Amino acid sequence: MAGHIQDRWYKTEPGPTGKPVRVKTDRYGIGLRYRARYVGPDGTEKSKSFPDRRKGKAEEWLTRIEADMDAGQYVDPNAGQIVFRDYGEKWLGGLTTDLGSQEVVCRRIRLHAFPYLGTRPMGSFKPEHMRTWLNALQSAVPNGTYRRAIYDSVSSLFNAAVDDGVIKSNPCHAQSVKPPTPEQRLIVPWTEERVLSVRSGMPGRYAATVDAGGGCGLRQGEVLGLAEDNLDFKTGWVHVRQQIKRVGGTLVFAPPKRGKLRDAPLSDAVGTGLQEHMDLFPPVAVTLPWKTPNGPLVTRKLVFTSTVGRAIWRSYFDDYVWKPALAHAGVIPPREPGKRYAAAPDDGMHALRHFYASVVLEAGGSIKALSTYLGHSDPGFTLRIYTHLLPSSDEKARAAMSSVFRRVRSLDDLAAAA
Repeated sequence: MAGHIQDRWYKTEPGPTGKPVRVKTDRYGIGLRYRARYVGPDGTEKSKSFPDRRKGKAEEWLTRIEADMDAGQYVDPNAGQIVFRDYGEKWLGGLTTDLGSQEVVCRRIRLHAFPYLGTRPMGSFKPEHMRTWLNALQSAVPNGTYRRAIYDSVSSLFNAAVDDGVIKSNPCHAQSVKPPTPEQRLIVPWTEERVLSVRSGMPGRYAATVDAGGGCGLRQGEVLGLAEDNLDFKTGWVHVRQQIKRVGGTLVFAPPKRGKLRDAPLSDAVGTGLQEHMDLFPPVAVTLPWKTPNGPLVTRKLVFTSTVGRAIWRSYFDDYVWKPALAHAGVIPPREPGKRYAAAPDDGMHALRHFYASVVLEAGGSIKALSTYLGHSDPGFTLRIYTHLLPSSDEKARAAMSSVFRRVRSLDDLAAAA
């Protein structure tokens, strides 16, 4: 057995005859009687106290410690005393992903995990605590996809705690803990009429953003970050090389999502619309940091800028350009005096990418090509999103089978006539 057990209620002293005898200590009958002690791998003494008549429990505890040390699975019992909030802040401070992704994870943990789990010691978590938290989360966050993202962030935090030797296992991985199920919703692309109606409801300075989003499949940040030299009208391509994003309250230039630089076809009609826009509102040189607020300064001649010639904030565009256009098109109700526009989670500017995808597929474009144009990670991802938009092959299948079996019937008829 690793270590030893100290009895705080008794001590051994030499008796009258010189033989050792047990005598009561000043602590007799007060507090926890047994203290199990051992030296940890770091060379420091560790201990845990047990009440009277629980010496066997103390021995079992030391035996488990010894077994964990032998198996290389030892976790310092004191390490698990740090509460979830304190360890979480330490973990968040050490994230190495890009700043934008860090902000997203910080928001999930601080808004939806700390209020529920923050004061509990890390070493005390059991699957039942995660089930209770997920039940509360279901009421607070109706969207299953977002709940799953929050759960994944919390699970990553516990994974790090296992790696750091704070806890032995991740309570999120217990069989009885069921992760939230992301919502599977079929994308219903906008009609051509809706796209044109939204476009007509925009100020002239911003109308061509619909051409870039719906005609080239660009994301919102890529539209707002579109530069003059990204447009090649002669060869008919738009080169997606950067986006504008908000990092730590600052606008920055950054690579497209997942760093995937790409090219997308630029049709004559879309190119004409963008050229006419630039004739009316000439591109303006805008300087922003690259990737982080402290990054090197980069200058791009942006196709779309604010009325004072600066980069456009997404929040401004959504509230003062996009939503008024949605109301104009009847997608959301008109804004009531003194109130904000209604939420439109399924009708953000991303709807233009879905429209673009539906048009390309309807025209016979391949999933592989569309995946490249949209900058997706792989064609399988694109297929999962848009498979229901693929043109039906029912009639083609019927026609093909008819052509084959007409010949079969003709041969049967010839054989019968013979």
